[in-house]
Amino acid sequence: MGEGGGGGTEWLHFTVYLLRGRWFQVFASFLIMAGAGATYLFGTYSKEIKASFGYDQTTLNLLGFFKDLGANVGVLSGLLAEVAPTWFVLLVGSAMNFAGYFMIWLAVTARIPKPQLWHMCLYICMGANSQNFANTGALVTCVKNFPESRGIMLGLLKGFVGLSGAMLTQIYLAVYGNDSKSLILLIGWLPAALSVVFVYTIRTVKAVRQANEVQVFYHFLYASIVLALFLMVITIVEKLVSFSRAAYAGSATVVCVLLFVPLFIAIREELVLWKEKKQPPTNIAIENPPEVELKKEPFSPQSDSKDLQEKKEDPNTKSCFLTIFDKPPRGEDYTILQALLSIDMLTLFVATLGGLGSSLTAVDNLGQIGESLGYPPKTIKSFVSLVSIWNYFGRVFAGFVSESLLAKYKTPRPLMMTLVLLLSCVGHLLIAFPVPGSVYVASVIIGFSFGAQLPLLFAIISELFGLKYYSTLFNCGQVASPLGSYILNVKVTGMLYDNQALKELARKGIKRSEVKELTCIGTQCYRMPFIILAAVTFFGALVSFILVIRTRNFYKSDIYKKFRENSEKL
Repeated sequence: MGEGGGGGTEWLHFTVYLLRGRWFQVFASFLIMAGAGATYLFGTYSKEIKASFGYDQTTLNLLGFFKDLGANVGVLSGLLAEVAPTWFVLLVGSAMNFAGYFMIWLAVTARIPKPQLWHMCLYICMGANSQNFANTGALVTCVKNFPESRGIMLGLLKGFVGLSGAMLTQIYLAVYGNDSKSLILLIGWLPAALSVVFVYTIRTVKAVRQANEVQVFYHFLYASIVLALFLMVITIVEKLVSFSRAAYAGSATVVCVLLFVPLFIAIREELVLWKEKKQPPTNIAIENPPEVELKKEPFSPQSDSKDLQEKKEDPNTKSCFLTIFDKPPRGEDYTILQALLSIDMLTLFVATLGGLGSSLTAVDNLGQIGESLGYPPKTIKSFVSLVSIWNYFGRVFAGFVSESLLAKYKTPRPLMMTLVLLLSCVGHLLIAFPVPGSVYVASVIIGFSFGAQLPLLFAIISELFGLKYYSTLFNCGQVASPLGSYILNVKVTGMLYDNQALKELARKGIKRSEVKELTCIGTQCYRMPFIILAAVTFFGALVSFILVIRTRNFYKSDIYKKFRENSEKL
């Protein structure tokens, strides 16, 4: 009985150790990220909003812009993370997620009076902004815990965000049936609940690199690939076969089981570390510590005053305004203003403006693109799911491959950003000049390239400007995305679409006031907008290549050397 009690106590201690371990934090972060991709489902439920309130395409795209604005302007969450604990950041994000999407659901289901447009913009901006708090809480913490595997870590975490849309779709079909309005309710409560459950699990710990660290990440990768492949297959099958409610429940159960496979990998690794920690040291050598010699040195007032003078001259002790143009070398810790006002960040900003802005525009309009080309509603939903799944493949590909190329060949990470943007141009042109089935290929290319851009952007920012203010800088780095989305989505795509729709009504002799919803049918609806998107993305690729040239010498050096040295000291 004593042994059983001892064993029970040991397992209790291991459970506490597990919940506080780095690998369990990775699993918890995967779940939080799996719920943080609700913004990618806008194409699925935007039709319900458009029909419920009689919006035209320009108005719907304006709503999409505020969704992108909320999703990408995470400066508030970044600044909050600088002064508040991680658990508080996650709780604030959870509350914002529920409040924003719950109000949209109440409005669409007519449970409250029809809100004004600015109310809807506020609700969707608030709900979308909550994902930045999840990103800042989970993603930034994981990068700091695994600094030498940041590309891989970012690829995996953002990969689960990419899969989020397809996973949430399966769950909502199982729980609510084929009801897009209920999808809004699901993305209101489920991501919020995930953040609350793991609110005390996510925290920064001392980074000590394990010998098999990369191998463990590959095990996580294999598990996530199986999940992604299952989602892709089930999405295609659902398009060909009519599923019953029980079949949807079965597919959602498989998704949940596969989602928890990384938990067993985390338990395995934490158990190995737990056993190693319990083993007594084999060789004990007693040596005089080097500090003893230092203590023998006499106290010198001159050396003490010299140390004080050096501290005064340390740039980190000066006002941030006085050190704006006194930038440290690339890879060291920049202040927020030093990073934001650097040429490297400006170059990244312009490339992101064109690349992510164009990709977001394409993703947000995918539902209307399918409608204009005559695809049935079920097929349009499969487009959205395909974007979500290939979004995942783009993210893990960018994370793992760019990290591998950097380690083996010192390939600048911005070079992959340039290649991804060139690939994105092909997707935009396939929509501009469609052929039968080309939207399937375009959704795959756009989803892949869109997904690949984010982990590359976040990794480049962490490498060029350091990790000290990373929670703020990575959120500032993606501010260009909603600005690009507003210009390209609202002012270009939405207006050109509506102009084509009005021309169709004029040809048919129908007045605008006689139709509730402004709809354009035909290949001409999105031709000119996507030619413009392809041109803007190509310009972004050229700007990204400038960054490749600027940083090639930096990436040839050992950029992770200081993290290895710090790990050895520990």
